[in-house]
Amino acid sequence: MFESVIADGLRRESVEGATDTEIDTALAAQGVAGAPSAVREVLRLVGRSPGLWLTGSGFGVRAMTSAMKAHALATLDALPSHGLDDPRAALVLVEHQAYAYHLIDGADLGKPDPPVWLVTEGEPATAEPAWSSTTAWFRWAAPDMSRFRERLEILREMGERRLPAWAGDIRL
Repeated sequence: MFESVIADGLRRESVEGATDTEIDTALAAQGVAGAPSAVREVLRLVGRSPGLWLTGSGFGVRAMTSAMKAHALATLDALPSHGLDDPRAALVLVEHQAYAYHLIDGADLGKPDPPVWLVTEGEPATAEPAWSSTTAWFRWAAPDMSRFRERLEILREMGERRLPAWAGDIRL
């Protein structure tokens, strides 16, 4: 998946992978001893600087903090039921605008490519395994390069002089 996004126009240098030490530090911040191999693979590709991957959301080793996990757990605690087997041991991958979280159930951390849950507050508040695997989640989260190119072309056609920062992440 990663290489196909690069081939589709994402500048390789616009993303940076995390080291195993950085990954382990992020896991420790959430009180998690280990991560599934698929999670490590994702973070090794885009974990230090995710670029256009999940833009607008807290994602990557710098975002994977104890506060992120506390917010996700508070959201789960507010639900009447959620279906996770071990939420306290969960690994929270993404926090979006402090109301939506992508996480892996603590009971699934021993699996190589576990499902990723979507937890949201609001109406309706939900917790569901939205992606069947971490690989499927990473594929879903991949930036749609054709949409970014289209937006950039429109801005240029309009004569926009100050292009958004993400414009430099695209190879035309």
